[in-house]
Amino acid sequence: MPALYSNVLPYSIRVLLEAAVRNCDGFLMKKEDVMNILDWKTKQSNVEVPFFPARVLLQDFTGIPAMVDFAAMREAVKTLGGDPKKVHPACPTDLTVDHSLQIDFNKCAIQNAPNPGGGDLQKAGKLSPLRVQPKKLPCRGQTTCRGSCDSGELGRNSGKFSSQIENTPILCPFHLQPVPEPETVLKNQEVEFGRNRERLQFFKWSSRVFKNVAVIPPGTGMAHQVNLEYLSRVVFEEKDLLFPDSVVGTDSHITMVNGLGILGWGVGGIETEAVMLGLPVSLTLPEVVGCELTGSSNPFVTSIDVVLGITKHLRQVGVAGKFVEFFGSGVSQLSIVDRTTIANMCPEYGAILSFFPVDNVTLKHLEHTGFDKAKLESMEAYLKAVKLFRNEQDNSGEPEYSQVIQINLNSIVPSVSGPKRPQDRVALTDMKSDFQACLNEKVGFKGFQIAAEKQNDIVSIHYEGSEYKLAHGSVVIAAVISCTNNCNPSVMLAAGLLAKKAVEAGLQVKPYIRTSLSPGSGMVTHYLSSSGVLPYLSKLGFEIIGYGCSTCVGNTAPLSEAVLNAVKQGDLVTCGVLSGNKNFEGRLCDCVRANYLASPPLVVAYAIAGTVNIDFQTEPLGTDPTGKNIYLHDIWPSREEVHQIEEEHVVLSMFKALKEKIEMGNKRWNSLEAPDSVLFPWDLKSTYIRCPSFFDKLTKEPVALQPIENAHVLLYLGDSVTTDHISPAGSIARSSAAAKYLTNRGLTPREFNSYGARRGNDAVMTRGTFANIKLFNKFIGKPAPKTIHFPSGQTLDVFEAAELYQKEGIPLIILAGKKYGSGNSRDWAAKGPYLLGVKAVLAESYEKIHKDHLIGIGIAPLQFLPGESADSLGLSGRETFSLTFPEELSPGVTLNIKTSTGKVFSVIASFENDVEITLYKHGGLLNFVARKFS
Repeated sequence: MPALYSNVLPYSIRVLLEAAVRNCDGFLMKKEDVMNILDWKTKQSNVEVPFFPARVLLQDFTGIPAMVDFAAMREAVKTLGGDPKKVHPACPTDLTVDHSLQIDFNKCAIQNAPNPGGGDLQKAGKLSPLRVQPKKLPCRGQTTCRGSCDSGELGRNSGKFSSQIENTPILCPFHLQPVPEPETVLKNQEVEFGRNRERLQFFKWSSRVFKNVAVIPPGTGMAHQVNLEYLSRVVFEEKDLLFPDSVVGTDSHITMVNGLGILGWGVGGIETEAVMLGLPVSLTLPEVVGCELTGSSNPFVTSIDVVLGITKHLRQVGVAGKFVEFFGSGVSQLSIVDRTTIANMCPEYGAILSFFPVDNVTLKHLEHTGFDKAKLESMEAYLKAVKLFRNEQDNSGEPEYSQVIQINLNSIVPSVSGPKRPQDRVALTDMKSDFQACLNEKVGFKGFQIAAEKQNDIVSIHYEGSEYKLAHGSVVIAAVISCTNNCNPSVMLAAGLLAKKAVEAGLQVKPYIRTSLSPGSGMVTHYLSSSGVLPYLSKLGFEIIGYGCSTCVGNTAPLSEAVLNAVKQGDLVTCGVLSGNKNFEGRLCDCVRANYLASPPLVVAYAIAGTVNIDFQTEPLGTDPTGKNIYLHDIWPSREEVHQIEEEHVVLSMFKALKEKIEMGNKRWNSLEAPDSVLFPWDLKSTYIRCPSFFDKLTKEPVALQPIENAHVLLYLGDSVTTDHISPAGSIARSSAAAKYLTNRGLTPREFNSYGARRGNDAVMTRGTFANIKLFNKFIGKPAPKTIHFPSGQTLDVFEAAELYQKEGIPLIILAGKKYGSGNSRDWAAKGPYLLGVKAVLAESYEKIHKDHLIGIGIAPLQFLPGESADSLGLSGRETFSLTFPEELSPGVTLNIKTSTGKVFSVIASFENDVEITLYKHGGLLNFVARKFS
């Protein structure tokens, strides 16, 4: 095997090559595929190659449709005369329940307790002291340990940072046990289990009846962090065979694991189901962009600043559909958590993945997190033998890349990103002027078009007995969330240290601001508690609300009526600041128009300031009790402070505690009852889990491709329509078609839950498709989830119009501009339109993942000829459209479309290979796989 490798190949391509050689069977993986990968330098971007990932990772929002499809496929296979027991994943599949958490409780009584500097919080009973292990372990150091050490000494250097909260025990890190869960966590978890009982029972059924399926229960942690800390192997060992770990899954941020030297990316539910059934992922042999990192970042730059800087640079360079591979002297200076943070943002700069090869830094991290020494030695020997180990001391053997770009880490400055897209980076020093410019600019990605005479408007609100003032730029949501940053102790501890210094200086956060802290796993709670900073975060309102995605997926609890009324009264551009990776307009909350991504310490800083319309260099955050101005630089922790606390408190025992928590589950999950029948017992009254209609008309053999005749346009859309605009996400609006459906089934608005929680019910999801209030349909002329039903002339909800069209037997198409389907890779962004009756999408260009989803569900992706568009062809969208597919459909074939006005024009059928054409002829991937089992 080593002889096949060439030093010319990028490391990520070597992983593809290894998988191809190992799985070469002459059918799904052919010798030609192996040779194409080996000849990557000349074949890149020109050939399709299959790839067999080692495992699959699901999270519950995107994972439940996959598991529901599996359950429905068992029904379909049985109907066609096959054995339903054959339907189960062929590879290890882990499903983490981390997206059902909602913030019902977010501030406990600790916020109203006396100042920690006064030493009264512990006495008030608001803090639970850390418990110690009964087992006695040796400690190092010279300060008395208040645990149970034989030596009676505290861990190394721990005495240099102690909590100022009176009577708080200082414990040796080696004695940490799981910290008693904060009250908010317990309350939110109780509601989470009650609200999602049906879904959780379905997941438990899935783990019982499907082979190779493991479910990580709620309350454990966020999927990507659990993947890093527990699920990842780096090197698989199976039947005495060693091979590289690799993973695909139903979340676009699977790429986070690239920072650990594991090849992985998000492909959405449809392709993931194929992998679970033993089929490969098909991808165009990609170009690989080598990103050389040089220099070192300045002391005030966090890993998040590095991420946002690299994100903007790669977005400008253009890496869509490519692999990015990092090398250079700067790579060795990045910790694993820095690397995983950079890799996590991969979808935001459009690449398929961002790969950091395994090196000595990786091995040290794995040792730190509890990997067995013998396994590490075996792993290192294997990776070096097959040339998958990067030696940072020897740059002579660097691979050849399709393109090389350089980023000097010295050039990166503290920054945020927004107000509507993650790639729109703003230097912190320019934030105030940039926000003011956004107020002036016309409505768009960087504009709100507020009249000059209205830009200084102020609206007073009364909240909890006090009067406050809201203006343009006022912060109303501040969330430290799990998607990107909570895997990185340095930025989390920086936020905690900043909070500590702020509280000690007498600074506060206004109570109307919706603050929250949702760590990626319980390990974060460990080190925040052990370091003594958690009470200070709580004091500022950043109370731990649970473990999982929350604010970033729209699961924010409603803002107060006082805030909502003020925003509406003043037409204010209020702001959300979050330490996540998604800030598309309308995602956090319908009434919050500006959303910024920032590092955790900056989230805390902006919450204290109460506005983004501030220059931190010249304007104070607030005043201390004596009236002295307190500036950001007064409370910003130094890199040395953060590094010292990280070394002392992020310890091996924390990783072991997480593993024990995953393996033992929790009381609520363990006591949950679920059936164990071969077929799932569908409850026809359920509004959460429903057998989808994808297989209703499934025949033993596929029928010939049918023409699309006299199709109406359901929606006429512009550029950069994201999957957020298409796929149901967030809360269910009371006036929506989904709300009407749930109301008719006896549910109250309090019981609606979210679209994410109801992804197992196709009736809800179909009604929520294109229900985003920010959807701009040219037929309507303003943002609204509406369209025109042309036969009657009525303006209706999108679902209601589509329902009428279906009753009339009229097929539908969608007209769109450039980059249709960008953003998260959601399979419901394809499934929803399919169930609405959409037969084809005609766009100027597509985000590749979404285009793959359209094909996978049976929707034809059509593309205007280069330089042409709906506008240039004079299309109004009110015509009807007809086209016929040739009997022998081929990749990239040109088709003719005829309109009811007599206009005829050509489009490209955007199929890239014979596999995609085969899937489309079968009516999509699900039908293709079901026929295979029958």
